[in-house]
Amino acid sequence: MWLYREIKTLGDFPRHYAQALPDRPAIIDAGGPLSWAGLDGRSNAMGNTLVDLGVDADDRVAFLGKNSSTFFEVLFGTSKAGAVLLPLNWRLAVPELAGIVEDAAPNIIVADAEYLDVARAVVQKTGLSPRIIGFDSTSGAGELDVLASGAPQSDPGVDVNPWSTAILMYTSGTTGKPKGVKLSHQGYLYLNLCEHLEPSFSYTSEDSMLTVMPLFHAMGLGLSLQALYNGAAVAVYSMPDPGGLIDIIERDQPTILPLIPTVIQSMLDHPRATPEAFSTLRVVVYAGAPMPPHLLKRALSTLECDFIQFYGGTETGRGVTFLRPDQHRQGVKLNSIGSPLPLIDIKIVDPLGEELPDGEVGEFLIRSPSLTTGYFNQPETTAAAFPNGWYRSGDAGYKDEDGFLFLVDRVKDMIITGGENVYSTEVEQALQQIDGVQMCAVIGVPDDKWGERVVAVVVGESDSLSEQEIIAKCRELVAGYKVPKEILFVKSLPMTGSGKIMKGEIRARLAPTRDIP
Repeated sequence: MWLYREIKTLGDFPRHYAQALPDRPAIIDAGGPLSWAGLDGRSNAMGNTLVDLGVDADDRVAFLGKNSSTFFEVLFGTSKAGAVLLPLNWRLAVPELAGIVEDAAPNIIVADAEYLDVARAVVQKTGLSPRIIGFDSTSGAGELDVLASGAPQSDPGVDVNPWSTAILMYTSGTTGKPKGVKLSHQGYLYLNLCEHLEPSFSYTSEDSMLTVMPLFHAMGLGLSLQALYNGAAVAVYSMPDPGGLIDIIERDQPTILPLIPTVIQSMLDHPRATPEAFSTLRVVVYAGAPMPPHLLKRALSTLECDFIQFYGGTETGRGVTFLRPDQHRQGVKLNSIGSPLPLIDIKIVDPLGEELPDGEVGEFLIRSPSLTTGYFNQPETTAAAFPNGWYRSGDAGYKDEDGFLFLVDRVKDMIITGGENVYSTEVEQALQQIDGVQMCAVIGVPDDKWGERVVAVVVGESDSLSEQEIIAKCRELVAGYKVPKEILFVKSLPMTGSGKIMKGEIRARLAPTRDIP
């Protein structure tokens, strides 16, 4: 709508570019490139297949499978049929998936061959009866492939309301039971407007994006849609190991690369991580939180391209703040999450909802034209999370005198020890400055004396680190009451698909056992 008046829904992406850039690649995966004309025809066939199967407006179509071009054929086909795509997290266990499927009640579950048995087990556990349709992302010989190959590639011609839900995406569950976030066609397009009013935003049809972040998450899907809206090709693969990631970059030569900091670190640690390997990159996008200073310095030196950090959540569609390329180059506020995009407001409030002055920590409230239209079948939860049109993010932080935002914690992750507030991210940032600390999480554990005591769970680069050494060095970096009372060493930390540490799971594991396997 904003660049092209004929684009009013997600299904209009391939419709538009099939006319404007018919032979240019739209999606690239292990099977090779798929042109915009090809994507339009295949998504038309997929839409007609769904209509023939009885899918109506606002029905849910679930997708269970890893990153592939089929995902986008189903996404745009679902949109053209007027239905809602429900991307399922293939990393979840059957009981977790069953809870989501039971809540969303999809009419159809499209499952890759690798996950057909999982889909059947999920359906059996729910007692629902959606139709399960398999596809094979490697051979193209599944039931869905047969159905779609027999369907006409003419446009389904279904009238779709731009304010209807395009994607039903469930939250990661790091703060409790997952909720279905309704993301409308219009919300995605409004966010495109916000981005195009941002001077540092410069995606074009000459770009290509490499997406290895999972498409069931807002970062992987949102940034892919952002690229496709601008006519850029999207090369889509499941997350490889660091060497495999470098192989793909050298082969497909992307210009845009979205990654989370932990993946950037593992990639840079690979012996083949040289500037020559990344010579085609124009911009790296990272999300959620600032990178540790030592990692960002390495990344800027090795990758030799622009960097953009963004902050957002499932409820916002994708990023609502930018730390811009020139700010990275100039070393400006690198420990911040930047400032809001045009048309987006963020204010900092106390527990009573009163706005706080610059420098004081409170909860981020976000107002944006891209916000979710609400939680699926949860009107009371929606009303509580969106007072007067503002989204209560649950994130704690502050704004400085220059308008830069600093994320210090999740509100629920703040630790109160001996009457003092301790923000876990502040302690984590101190720990990350200690040589040998590869990754860490700081949580509060109930304590009879202090109310809560600060505990750090650490992944070390070697076995040489000791608890006493870390505590002693931490005392040099933060106030005494913030220093962890206890250090627990682990091999790895539980992570969501978007690379966020699952502190709720760490707390749950610690409570009964005092250990994390």
